[in-house]
Amino acid sequence: MLGLICVDVDGTLVGSGNVVRDDVWAALADARARGVRIALCSGRPALGNALAYALRLDGDGWHVFQNGASIVNVGSHESLSEPMPDGSVASLLGHAHAVNRLLEVYTDTEFAISQPGILAERHAALLGLPYEPRSPESLDGTVVRAQWVVPLAEQEQVMAEPHDGLALHPAGSPAMPDTMFISITKAGIGKGVAIRKVAQRYGLDMERVMMVGDGENDIAAMNVVGHPVAMGNAVAAAVSASRYRVGHVDAGGLREAVELALTL
Repeated sequence: MLGLICVDVDGTLVGSGNVVRDDVWAALADARARGVRIALCSGRPALGNALAYALRLDGDGWHVFQNGASIVNVGSHESLSEPMPDGSVASLLGHAHAVNRLLEVYTDTEFAISQPGILAERHAALLGLPYEPRSPESLDGTVVRAQWVVPLAEQEQVMAEPHDGLALHPAGSPAMPDTMFISITKAGIGKGVAIRKVAQRYGLDMERVMMVGDGENDIAAMNVVGHPVAMGNAVAAAVSASRYRVGHVDAGGLREAVELALTL
């Protein structure tokens, strides 16, 4: 039996209705009761719904948020997070204002936005947070990630822009299918690096780890685990990186992956 199952959120744990199926919760609880650690491995921050998911999945365990920039033990509140490079946030904010584009800025526990608007309001609802716009200058903690939130049609343009010393992690959500979330972290940061750190904390070899995902930002994690699983709704590149394929998120594909993990 595997020792760790890593679970993406949007398109894997959560489907088009922005909810988790009851049979998926039951399967994950069964795996945890058998001694398997469950780690959220998401682009979302450790706030709102994502934090609630992590606490329910493995309340004293390690979880990966913000595409690997934020690695937090939700029980002890210990953090292995990586800060953004000096000067990068100011540069990104300057560009955001110049092109009139929404940029979100995150610490481990808070976030702020470059400008209020409907995209920011919709994303707050998706995250399960009240819409309370605040400026990046008001953040107290260390910034670990920024994120472009743009209409889907603008993804290619944003990805082509220079982001020196930074890594881009594009991802979508079935709950906001017209929008692309392009996370920005320090270069070298990603879900794959973060999962290795979590596995080390649990004393596990990567051959005893499963990653279940559907998006481009899951591929780095799928490439480092022994058992990569693509959802039925996964993008083609994630399918190519996988060893197994399960059903669509709205049909309980994650339940299938968990059941598979208990046989390996």
